[in-house]
Amino acid sequence: MDLSLTEDQEMLQKVASDFVKAEVPAHRMTQWYKDKAVFRPEIVKKAAELGWLGMMLPEDLGGAGVSTMDCAVVFEALGHGPVPGPLFTSGVLSAQMIFEAGTEQQRKALLPRLCKGEMIVVPAVTDKAAYWGPEAVEARLIKTAAGYILNCSKPFVFDALGATDFLCAARTEEGKVVFLLVDAKSPGITVTPHTGFLVSVAEVRFDNVAVSSANLLGTSGASWPTFEAALTKALPVLAAYQIGALQEVFDITCEYTRTRVVFGQPIGRFQRVQDHCVDISICMDMARWATYEAIWRIDSGMDGRAAAHEAKATASDGYYHGTNYAHMVWAGPGTDYSHPMMAHSVLAHTLYQYLGTPGHHKRLMMDALYPRA
Repeated sequence: MDLSLTEDQEMLQKVASDFVKAEVPAHRMTQWYKDKAVFRPEIVKKAAELGWLGMMLPEDLGGAGVSTMDCAVVFEALGHGPVPGPLFTSGVLSAQMIFEAGTEQQRKALLPRLCKGEMIVVPAVTDKAAYWGPEAVEARLIKTAAGYILNCSKPFVFDALGATDFLCAARTEEGKVVFLLVDAKSPGITVTPHTGFLVSVAEVRFDNVAVSSANLLGTSGASWPTFEAALTKALPVLAAYQIGALQEVFDITCEYTRTRVVFGQPIGRFQRVQDHCVDISICMDMARWATYEAIWRIDSGMDGRAAAHEAKATASDGYYHGTNYAHMVWAGPGTDYSHPMMAHSVLAHTLYQYLGTPGHHKRLMMDALYPRA
């Protein structure tokens, strides 16, 4: 298993790192997170111009045809910002789902627009708060002569404010989970941002929303197993983004231990401070190597389901706990919302449960390794 970067990947990494420094400097990023104004159309536009939206898709559909590792290298660099916006939700997860489940006509009609940033497709999946999986999909589609009527509330939709379309999960009258595209400007849709220790999360209500049968993904609305196949390829990219964010937390915290002087010496000389830095490093390395292995398995054509779940679990756990350890070093200064640590903390808490908690993915990892009879 060779995890060293190729020359092209090093170039991708440098371009993404330079993008973060130029477009998402710390003073600007912290203000966005403080104001919860993290959907930045200009960021999406520039990312599209650089080919980062749908970059794993084939070139004839608007993508760059790159490997999972190529994509992960870019997103790990973007995590250093952390760069906000629907670059993952639309550019990776929704793009992969449409590619996996859509008809040839849907792929050609939707994916090039998504890659150009003209269309931002945000998944709106579960109806039960704090749950993930097909059992959390309770929305019902009512068949009509013209198509369907959708009534439901999706309580936690990440990047909802930037959506032009929602990739909505619902159940047919027979109880099957299907996916359909819903125009975000359709009558009956209400998007309400959440307040509190969350960022870029909103409740999306669908009240008597009319949806055409042609908006069902694929010939019959796809299925949850198809969505899981898309998640297997997408989750390690999200994990790479979280690793990049945790690397930034580690870097700025270590630098602080060298420059903050107490009792006539840098605080990095104190054993307890060193312990916290080591704890951050352990969280980061655990997530990084689990994620790289998942990516290697996927790019090698092997079964990557268990590894993808492990990557999501360790990256969400690592980012969450790593920021907590960093706060123990920063103490008071790190609790100011104008400080980068607060942006990372809010994001780490948000991503902890996004697409399933670490505990959920650990269970799925064990199910993939040891299938139940």
